[in-house]
Amino acid sequence: MAKYFGTLGFSETVETKPGYWVPQITEKDYYGDILNVSKKYQSNDRITNDIDIYNKISIVCDLYAASNMHNIIFAEWQGAKWKIKSIELKMPRLILTLGGVYKEGESDG
Repeated sequence: MAKYFGTLGFSETVETKPGYWVPQITEKDYYGDILNVSKKYQSNDRITNDIDIYNKISIVCDLYAASNMHNIIFAEWQGAKWKIKSIELKMPRLILTLGGVYKEGESDG
């Protein structure tokens, strides 16, 4: 089983001035294991196809990750940021399923 070390991005909406709310990304580093590796190319009308990976990463969970798991929007792996498709809590670990490439400024919804 391959080892994982990378950054997770947590998105939280914060009020910067009265009535003005913006998403704020907090990045934290985590250790874990790569559970499986697979990929799928998505055909579309563009010149290049999108790629989705269905890797599962099991991270060692701390209190911050456990209480903010609903805010995790990306995981860094192999030099890229990947969207989180699903999260499973299996204390003391979180199992993250990765999806397509995360683009900066992209909505978490």
